[in-house]
Amino acid sequence: MAKLTRKQKRLVIIGGLAVVVAIAAGFILTALRDQIIYFYSPTELLERDIAAGQPVRIGGLVKDGSCARTAEALSFVVTDGANETKVAYNGITPDLFREGQGVIAEGSLNAGGEFEATTILAKHDENYMPKEVADALREQGEWYGEGEQPAAPPAAENACR
Repeated sequence: MAKLTRKQKRLVIIGGLAVVVAIAAGFILTALRDQIIYFYSPTELLERDIAAGQPVRIGGLVKDGSCARTAEALSFVVTDGANETKVAYNGITPDLFREGQGVIAEGSLNAGGEFEATTILAKHDENYMPKEVADALREQGEWYGEGEQPAAPPAAENACR
């Protein structure tokens, strides 16, 4: 058996380390795949076959007139202009949460097709809204980003509060 030169030894060591790093990266990505929560618009939610109980995020605008609050729960509709998803939420909503504003809800679909949110994120502009959803809403004339059109003054009383 021939002796390896210093250069060949280094190449073998570097190659071995590359294989170890690749295997470790594969294990990490496989483990994280189950922890990733994907974002969908109401239209994408209807188009994809998402199992009940699978954690996802949905986003769009809170439909005007859709908020209904009881002592313990809030229900509202998220729309992307083309389709709508009914959302049920138990908890305190963010200060900026109101009808006609952008929202992201994290949770899962129940067996009846209603989205049960565990977390609500709200913002007055597209900072909490993916570019694709903001662009789709702009095209339909449903939503305007900062500087595009003056925002309507907030309603004096909002059913979402």
